[in-house]
Amino acid sequence: MSAQFIQPDRIRRSRRKTIALIVRRDGTLEVRAPQHFTDKQILEFVHSKQNWIRKIRKRQAAVRTTQPAHAYLPGEEFLYLGRPYPLRHVEHQRKVLHFTGTSFDLRTSAKPEAAVVIETWYRTQARAHLTDRLDHFAQQHEFVYNSLRISGARTRWGSCNTQRGSLNFTWRLIMAPPEIVDYVVVHELCHLKHPNHSPDFWAEVEGILPDYKQRRKWLKENGLKLQV
Repeated sequence: MSAQFIQPDRIRRSRRKTIALIVRRDGTLEVRAPQHFTDKQILEFVHSKQNWIRKIRKRQAAVRTTQPAHAYLPGEEFLYLGRPYPLRHVEHQRKVLHFTGTSFDLRTSAKPEAAVVIETWYRTQARAHLTDRLDHFAQQHEFVYNSLRISGARTRWGSCNTQRGSLNFTWRLIMAPPEIVDYVVVHELCHLKHPNHSPDFWAEVEGILPDYKQRRKWLKENGLKLQV
């Protein structure tokens, strides 16, 4: 096979009905495919999506060079629901981390554990906010789901297990603007009725969010910035 073709780094087969490509933050490519898919079918699908894969990898590389990892120093900004807030170090503070509405105040003695502390705060906020938005749209549009799970995924914003009625969302989603969070929530809720991305699925999404294309476009262009 020609070396110019992109090869998957990992293939996972399961009972899923559709094939999906996941480009990790480090550029590695994972393929999730139905159990009956042969290696040949998987490679043909990957090759048909080569331009998309290269585009995502290029975008990821640009983000890595322009967005260095956080050092958790005073003044560094962290996103919450689409807005940046500076980090402050506070010498004497009862809470390890306190969000004031204008800044993230981190107790100075907790700086060595800052990454874990901030992620824990994000996870808590993500669960609360996503639960609220899920219930809002479920009640308005008669969706029924059984459980919510918060994951640590870096590039997959949400997923839906239609058989179990379970919904998964990455905690990083809480860094996006509220309207983008709502788009991902509605997207996954609609999968409870339509397990694929058929015209009926997109019609369902559009019926709830007429401007979903603009929201999806924002996520594609800015999603890689939602990192800690």
